Amino acid sequence: MSGPHPSPNDAPRPRKLSSRNVLNHRSKRLFPGDTLKHRIARALCDAGCLPRKEFFEAWETAKRVRRRMRGGHIYDLAAGHGLLAAILLILDNSSPGATCVDLVRPPSQAKVLAALTSVWPRLAGRISFIEGDLSDVSPAPEDLVVSVHACRDLSDRVLEVAVRSQCRVAVLPCCHDLKRTPSGPYRSWMDPTLAIDVARVVRMEQAGFTVTAQQIPDAITPKNRLLLATPGPMTEGLQ
Repeated sequence: MSGPHPSPNDAPRPRKLSSRNVLNHRSKRLFPGDTLKHRIARALCDAGCLPRKEFFEAWETAKRVRRRMRGGHIYDLAAGHGLLAAILLILDNSSPGATCVDLVRPPSQAKVLAALTSVWPRLAGRISFIEGDLSDVSPAPEDLVVSVHACRDLSDRVLEVAVRSQCRVAVLPCCHDLKRTPSGPYRSWMDPTLAIDVARVVRMEQAGFTVTAQQIPDAITPKNRLLLATPGPMTEGLQ
């Protein structure tokens, strides 16, 4: 007599979400389900070049962004592989396309995009990559600027692009420059990196943006504070 069939819940799970190990064909067993998250992960396993941590960071950021910010052309700044832009397009097909910007295009970026496009053909021709400075882009007010782990002052420059263009923005800051810890009465109350992010929220509010502060799981990264801002009153999105 055969035993009970294993359920997807019995499948092995990634032991360390923050692992920098590359997703490959052996990693597919960690993502057996039919959920969108698992389907994207398996496609990236076929690419065989993306660190596990990078997938979880992009996925957790993208799903939180799309709950509040729909549509608009996507500008993924300090984009790396451009995975965040691709997942945002998969989650919301009403965005016409995405532009990824970074000083250097990773050699494996095309491989990542090809693996995702093989599963979601509608991505074809909708994601471009610019090797250059992020200050060169000029989003429209209806567009969406995003960045995952733009290091040090790059996160501030991403926010500056949004303020200049008066468009929506989502940033997951990284590698805070402690020399830039703001002065103020709250400085001695909190961790210096938190003080830097609080100052970013204050600056965006002073620029007329409504800000929402969220977090992705700290099991993925301790640099997990997500800042979402939109000009004027926040439009209620998908809950």
